[in-house]
Amino acid sequence: MFVSGQRVAFAVPVGVPTWQRWLLYSSIARLVIFVAIFMPSVMVVSKALHALGWTHTAPPLQHGLGEFFGRTIPELTAFLLLARFIERRTPTELLSRTMFSRALIGLAIGTALFSAVVGVMWLLGSYQVVGFNPHANWVTPLLMVGLGAGIGEEILFRGALFRIVEEGLGSWAALLVSAAFFGLAHHGNPGATLWSSAAIAIEAGFLFGLLYMVTRSLPICMGLHLAWNFCQGTVYGIPVSGTAADGWLVSTRTGPDWLTGASFGAEASVVALTTCTLLSLVLLIIALKRGCIVSPAWIRRKQVVAPVDGAEAAA
Repeated sequence: MFVSGQRVAFAVPVGVPTWQRWLLYSSIARLVIFVAIFMPSVMVVSKALHALGWTHTAPPLQHGLGEFFGRTIPELTAFLLLARFIERRTPTELLSRTMFSRALIGLAIGTALFSAVVGVMWLLGSYQVVGFNPHANWVTPLLMVGLGAGIGEEILFRGALFRIVEEGLGSWAALLVSAAFFGLAHHGNPGATLWSSAAIAIEAGFLFGLLYMVTRSLPICMGLHLAWNFCQGTVYGIPVSGTAADGWLVSTRTGPDWLTGASFGAEASVVALTTCTLLSLVLLIIALKRGCIVSPAWIRRKQVVAPVDGAEAAA
């Protein structure tokens, strides 16, 4: 959908009563509705998974499936119900004929990006491979921090938070708000510090927000997110946001915490921060050149009304 020449997934319908504009269609209202669906869904899915025994004490496959469903079903439920019954639209940013090809593009970008981070750390003498573990448990990480986090977190932070804030307050506010909440969401992870949360907000929050802004595609963000996490933990053997890694490559990291990321993982390293920020700057340049920056809703409404008023005056 284009409003005043700017691309948004949803805009308040023209002529709706004021109460509907504020209680159903405003950004705050839609975020509240999303949360009101999301939170009960979390509790229902959690109880169902515990009843099935798919918890951390279950075998790897069941544990992984439990994490996957727990991290995706509540987000998908809230997102799809909001789009269908409140916004009354097909969420093309998630469901499209190109969703799988876009996800593959994201996988390729994420693999190359994290491999570049590890490559720089290796050149600096911080990352060393000390062995190979062909029996590493890759199923649980793939389902948990790969597919689970990639799908669930991108729906939550980009599909809901970034998109809805952008439709109300514009792209710049959406970038700041979604990045801040993304960093805050990782503050409770093992080994997290104020620095690691800020690094996550800058290197990942802004990167994913800008990637969504340029592509208007959740699958490409999901693919990048999945590949980044899976490569970090299962391929290169580095903790993923504080979660211990069981990688195919058995590795060590040496040096100061600002270089290695300490127990939190490479995401708290200045290498990851610098690498991701450079890619974010490239995406920002693309966004500016393509005119992807969305103005706040009140400015867009003025831009729609102004030509009409001008035409009436000329007549």
